[in-house]
Amino acid sequence: MLVRVAVGLIMRGDQIFIALRDSSKHQGGLWEFPGGKVESGEAVELALSRELEEECGIRINACEHFQTIVHDYGDKQVELVFYKVMEFTGEPHGKEGQEVRWASLSQLKAFSFPEANVPIVDALSSE
Repeated sequence: MLVRVAVGLIMRGDQIFIALRDSSKHQGGLWEFPGGKVESGEAVELALSRELEEECGIRINACEHFQTIVHDYGDKQVELVFYKVMEFTGEPHGKEGQEVRWASLSQLKAFSFPEANVPIVDALSSE
């Protein structure tokens, strides 16, 4: 079964907001871009808005599709729909108690991300 996930690349200049995955979750202990599962029948952009409000406490004012990646982890198949979020209301924070930080795009490769995120890290690092 393919799990569709809306992912926000929350940008502020050359900085991007990242969060540490809970060690009890799939791919736990790795850094990620915030987002979450798209519910059945839900539009991806609506899921993105809902998830970023729940996880980070922000409201999206402007975003654009960046890339979509399908990845097979063996135990789980995911379709990750990445959006660049350039305008938002509120200050992103770890609303669910997760460790978060702003990282410069040039620093991104120093963090360990799930395998499916590596092409995105590569693309952002070369911008």
